[in-house]
Amino acid sequence: MSGALRVAVLGSTGSIGRQALDVASRMPDRVRVTALAAGSNHELLAEQARAYRPVAIALNDPAAAHSAAKALPGVDVGAGPDAVVALASHPEVDIVLNALVGAAGLRATIAALTSGKVLALANKESLVVGGELVTALARPGRILPVDSEHSAIFQCLLGEDERDVARIWLTASGGPFRGRDRTFLTGVDAAAALAHPTWTMGPKITIDSATLMNKGLEAIEAHHLFAVDYDRISIVVHPQSCVHSMVEFADGSVKAHLGATDMRIPIQYAFSHPRRWPAPIEPVDFTTLGSLDFEPPDVETFRCLALALDAGRAGGTLPAVLNAANEIAVEAFLAGRCRLTDIDRVVETVMDAHEPEPLASVEQVEAVDRWARKTALDTL
Repeated sequence: MSGALRVAVLGSTGSIGRQALDVASRMPDRVRVTALAAGSNHELLAEQARAYRPVAIALNDPAAAHSAAKALPGVDVGAGPDAVVALASHPEVDIVLNALVGAAGLRATIAALTSGKVLALANKESLVVGGELVTALARPGRILPVDSEHSAIFQCLLGEDERDVARIWLTASGGPFRGRDRTFLTGVDAAAALAHPTWTMGPKITIDSATLMNKGLEAIEAHHLFAVDYDRISIVVHPQSCVHSMVEFADGSVKAHLGATDMRIPIQYAFSHPRRWPAPIEPVDFTTLGSLDFEPPDVETFRCLALALDAGRAGGTLPAVLNAANEIAVEAFLAGRCRLTDIDRVVETVMDAHEPEPLASVEQVEAVDRWARKTALDTL
């Protein structure tokens, strides 16, 4: 066990966190979970703590932390956002899997990089809202992307010269409403939007996939991760979700990363890099796969994608505004307080009300985030 990779899983009760723990449980000689953090699900976190026996745990919600402490006698349970962030720099952690949901993950990302940890990044909002702040701290090899698309791009770039990259192709499944129009989208409910055709994810990212906001956020993330300008990032709808993304080079060659639609693969690769470990996953059978289809995204119907690309190109604080307004609107949709098509309306209204500023600090980003959330609530 002494030679095992020591992992902190931040967001351990969410979809990515649970799959990361599944990866760890299958190879205890290679991965040791030494820290766990969650938002408010103290029952599941307590179960995880009993199973993996981490040296440190924390909950963002102080009341939930109190409940977890009662369920785990003798265990010191950190309470509040600062306690969660502190795990990212814990001395008994080698790699931090940041699977926290939303902009709350930015401070954990910065803490991990500042303390010299390897960061397995599943919290795309860290780069969306604080891109320049994060990349200024990221030494080569310190960020390993966990999103399936960005992991695919990362792997396609291995051994290549960044000067030879002509274009990044981000693939999108198209979500459950591919091919539908705005009139149809006005009548869909949360249950329909949560029925993703190929991926199993948490509710927030699943709604973002239904609106294509997720692909816009991923384009912003790719811009920062791979230092590629937006004119060299293209998005293509690929409903089979077998091609996870592609990189086109100056000579016209294209590398594509293909594989099963299982998030445990990019999670495990972040842990094993630069090696590859066997995975208990059924590989793609290309004799039965059939066709691979590609089509352009419908940015007129799925307005969130266009808004995200606009925010990315503008830069500064505007992506933080986009992200915060979207989080509020998605919460409202999931709660039945607005329509799916109200999400892009709210986001666009809040973006129009904001005068972008250059990114200067985490405190500035958090102030902009608070303003955008309040404005979005007032817009609903």
